[in-house]
Amino acid sequence: MERKHFIRHSLLAGASVLSGASVLAEKNRKSAAGQPFNLNYGTHDGMFRNSAGADFIDQIKFAYDQGFRSIEDNGMARRPPEQQQKIGDTLARLGMAMGVFVLDKGGNGANTLAAGKPEHLEIFLKGCREAVEVSKRCGGVLTTVVPGDFERHLPMGIQTGNVIDALRRGVEILEPHKIVMVLEPLSDTPDLFLRHSDQTYAICKAVNSPSCKILFDMYHMQRNEGNIIRNIDLTYSEIGYFQIGNNPGRNEPTTGEMDYKNIFKHIYEKGYRGVLGMEHGNAHPGKEGEMALIQAYRESDSFK
Repeated sequence: MERKHFIRHSLLAGASVLSGASVLAEKNRKSAAGQPFNLNYGTHDGMFRNSAGADFIDQIKFAYDQGFRSIEDNGMARRPPEQQQKIGDTLARLGMAMGVFVLDKGGNGANTLAAGKPEHLEIFLKGCREAVEVSKRCGGVLTTVVPGDFERHLPMGIQTGNVIDALRRGVEILEPHKIVMVLEPLSDTPDLFLRHSDQTYAICKAVNSPSCKILFDMYHMQRNEGNIIRNIDLTYSEIGYFQIGNNPGRNEPTTGEMDYKNIFKHIYEKGYRGVLGMEHGNAHPGKEGEMALIQAYRESDSFK
């Protein structure tokens, strides 16, 4: 064959292969749409507002149609009881799971469990009792607890002891109902008492209850300590829940420095099959941004 004909045939053959690969990739992408993911990612109110409307129930149904099988709702405890029930009924009908809701009055800058004050303890225990009723309505068995700020006039060991004592009182309320408080170390401010995964691990070990575990928010832990996979391994026996968010920006996977495909693969291979809360924003606005978010999860979940 003459050289010019050989080159022409080679180029045509290469184009044909590339075209076939592109068609196959598009076919695979379309066939994946709506199928459940390998891991169980939980959406939140507002994430699909542009595609499904303002009603959270409609957003839940939309998320289900995209392949998501869970939600989380930080503000669930402050929703009217009838709305909590309606959300729980919708999840049950669709076969979806409820991730975390924040324990109302669980601890903040004005109510720090590290201080050891009786009035702060009672606020926390009231939140635990209310969480039992919220759980009955929405079906959620995981409630987020942040112990609040440092009490800086007390030694660190005394503060830690105060937090452990308070949490032990809380699990006395939650454990009979098989509700798990998940302690969340945060990066929002250095005033927070709970900031690192190893610190949270030690507290969970001391409380020594199946109703006190770690909420490993990977966005916050990337900011505070890094070494995400290593620290998951070190604390895994006490992890009860994961949350997702890339850094910087706190948006969906693929938008920051964190290799979520590899992290998700590691979590899957460790055997975790619980909810991973999507506690982050959308990197791009509108319906297009919501579709980009879904595609980012498809890409990051394609580790098998």
